[in-house]
Amino acid sequence: MNLRQLEALRATIRCGSITEAAKMMHISQPSVSRLIADLENSVGFSIFARVGRGLTPTVEGQQFYKSVEGMFVGIDRLQELAKSIRTAQGGTISVSTIQSIASIELPAAVGRMYRDNPEVRFVINSRNTPAILDAVQMHQVDLGIVGREANHEGVETLFQTSAPYVCLLPEDHSLADEDGPIDLEEVSSIENFVTFGGTYPDTMMSMDPNLSQKLQSRSRVSAANMPLTGSLVRETGALAVADPFSAEQAVRMGGVVFRPIVQDLTYFVTIITAGREHLSRQALSFVDLFAAQLTARVEYVNGLRNRS
Repeated sequence: MNLRQLEALRATIRCGSITEAAKMMHISQPSVSRLIADLENSVGFSIFARVGRGLTPTVEGQQFYKSVEGMFVGIDRLQELAKSIRTAQGGTISVSTIQSIASIELPAAVGRMYRDNPEVRFVINSRNTPAILDAVQMHQVDLGIVGREANHEGVETLFQTSAPYVCLLPEDHSLADEDGPIDLEEVSSIENFVTFGGTYPDTMMSMDPNLSQKLQSRSRVSAANMPLTGSLVRETGALAVADPFSAEQAVRMGGVVFRPIVQDLTYFVTIITAGREHLSRQALSFVDLFAAQLTARVEYVNGLRNRS
């Protein structure tokens, strides 16, 4: 017994004749007859009684057909569901992101998908990495964008990239127009710095503890987040070590520039979810789009460092 034989049974009963069943199935009449005969041999009883030139279902055939029709109802529903999933253009994508990505990179990616997919909705908020991890683990958001390497239970990493930290300085600073990367070891003895939260995140930056202490000793101002740091650099004239995404935000606000640094300090951006299987097709497409955009941005920043 196979599905094609059952399709022939269904078509014959629905149409009332082999001829019409053959038309419905787009096959020849002998092919339908052969499928019915093979089915009868398989089940061990006659499904149709030959009355003149016509066919009439036997009692056993009618009983068998009821179960066959129930099976096809389930198949029809599966086909409708597959079509709905395949053609769906709507849905909501919820994203929780760190602030360094919130002002430029994420809106740019959202804008591209927003214009190309008018039925897609977005719900976006900005939090710190621990809060984002919690939200993703509790399935409160579809996607989380965190600023460190994600190695936590309950989340799946969809994409990760890294970029070098840069030195943020006022646009009228004497170092602003010089070429080449800035050596933090050299400038830490003569320049003031805006620190991040009163201390440099050594583990996040992979910064040497001795260098971190030097920069902290030259700090009179600490900031709660990197975007705020940019404004403080502009207003105080102090320097700051910033991730390239926050640095770009500060540059667009005006009054500051950034330069590469000698030290190899790494900033990670990771896209996480509670599980890929929970994401819609639109959400997965957005991840691909956003990952490509972040990759292009990182290549640009690395290019600045390599050209120096």
